[in-house]
Amino acid sequence: MDLVKGWFSEVSSLWPGQMFSLEVEEELFHEKSKYQDIRVFQSKTYGRVLTLDGVIQTTDRDEFAYQEMMSHVPLYSHPNPTSILIIGGGDGGVIREVDKHDSIETITHCEIDDKVIDVSKRYLPQLSQGFNSSKLHQIIGDGLEFMRNHKSEFDVIITDSSDPIGPAETLFGKEYFQLVKEALKPDGVLCSQGESMWLHLDLICGMMEYCQDLFPIVEYATLSIPTYPCGQIGLFLCSKNSDTNFRQPLRYPTDSMNLRYYNSDIHTASFVLPQFVKEKIDEVRNTTIK
Repeated sequence: MDLVKGWFSEVSSLWPGQMFSLEVEEELFHEKSKYQDIRVFQSKTYGRVLTLDGVIQTTDRDEFAYQEMMSHVPLYSHPNPTSILIIGGGDGGVIREVDKHDSIETITHCEIDDKVIDVSKRYLPQLSQGFNSSKLHQIIGDGLEFMRNHKSEFDVIITDSSDPIGPAETLFGKEYFQLVKEALKPDGVLCSQGESMWLHLDLICGMMEYCQDLFPIVEYATLSIPTYPCGQIGLFLCSKNSDTNFRQPLRYPTDSMNLRYYNSDIHTASFVLPQFVKEKIDEVRNTTIK
């Protein structure tokens, strides 16, 4: 959406009848890439803001909540993660967090839109520092196509996608999760951006239904972040290992990681869901398990 009288307003068919607005001090970048509209602006209260197709992706003020939970919940749920694949996440924030784990040997990053990476490196230094990792292997291309050619290679796959419209739409379909399963090692773990329980509960339950046909363990966790729709977003977690307990971290962060949102207590608490969500998810579980 265009800036109106110094304000950016986020309007989308994915959250009809509501919008979130931020006061703009200066527009820093605005251009269309091959895939999407990219904008960066300096806001009055949330620092620098990145939007794709008019939807907020990250802000300086609250980005750590999403980046830390997307990274550390799946990594601390795997006994010994060494090989990581990140699909999307062109701002570099998830790479930054994954790189904090000593066990990690390789981080493969697959992003379809290289313009997002370039813009993030130029305007979002606190996020894009992840691209400096010596463990990073950068791929510019389609995540589905990449996984078709890489089987049983990764301990953890993190899908840091935008919403299910535009270039990220394919990252929410059953074919994508089938390819993820094949790209994971036998005890591999997946974490995908899980949308809002206030807005997309039917989508969440649909994803859970077909993922339970692919993985023995499927969970939904939640986190609070003020600049995402309704102030909440979910993590969609799957494991090929039937012994995985996502609710209990296997290791604990150190002070040197400088975390601001994630800790072992919030890891466990993120799986405690409101009753209306729990009932819908339990209904899917009971229907799927014969």
